[in-house]
Amino acid sequence: MYGKKGRELVQEFAESEPGQLAAFNTDLVTQVLEECNSHFLHLNSLVRKMNAKAPTESSSANQPTQNDAVSNNESPDDNNPRETDRSSNPELPKDDNYHGLLIHHQSLTRNKRCLMAYVYNRSEVVRRLGWTLERVLPEEIEEKLSTSEKEYFKNHAATIQSYMSALDLDLGVDMVPPKDPYIKVRVLDDIGNVVLSDQLANLARHAILFIRRTDAEQYISQGLMEELMS
Repeated sequence: MYGKKGRELVQEFAESEPGQLAAFNTDLVTQVLEECNSHFLHLNSLVRKMNAKAPTESSSANQPTQNDAVSNNESPDDNNPRETDRSSNPELPKDDNYHGLLIHHQSLTRNKRCLMAYVYNRSEVVRRLGWTLERVLPEEIEEKLSTSEKEYFKNHAATIQSYMSALDLDLGVDMVPPKDPYIKVRVLDDIGNVVLSDQLANLARHAILFIRRTDAEQYISQGLMEELMS
């Protein structure tokens, strides 16, 4: 209550490794949303109570009468700034209802900001994955995402691919040109026979091959292959 659950969401993301995602905490997000609804209902209840206690007298009752002005040696046309200000801007009684309203409003706002921070920062990690994993999510990453995050990744990756196809340019390759277009790789899992850009290769488990970097990148990103530096 009072923003504690929202803080737990933000703390959970802050404690994760940079660029890494923990499983989407559906239970905690649901608890924060329920807490927001609870604060909203309390706010409505307090507002109704305060409106019921609001003075019903006309604001003109607070204005000085002509006799009062004359008795104070003032012209009936003179304005009394203090009285006018009080009547036009009546202050709410700062009772228990007033302070309770402030507490519930601040707690509701805090929870909303924590939810937005949690969802936004996770979406930034998912967006960056679109540049490194093309359109295929490894199973160990996909199972950590919510349904909305999976859909976001799918749409974002499709947009990137469409843009690169229109330019006929791969924006996901290294910014610095490699010394050799071919790299030495080890296959980590049985992939089978595949057609690469310049050859037909049997990517059997533990096989060591020299293939084009552009062909290997998609398998490396999926954890099916690793580059051997020596």
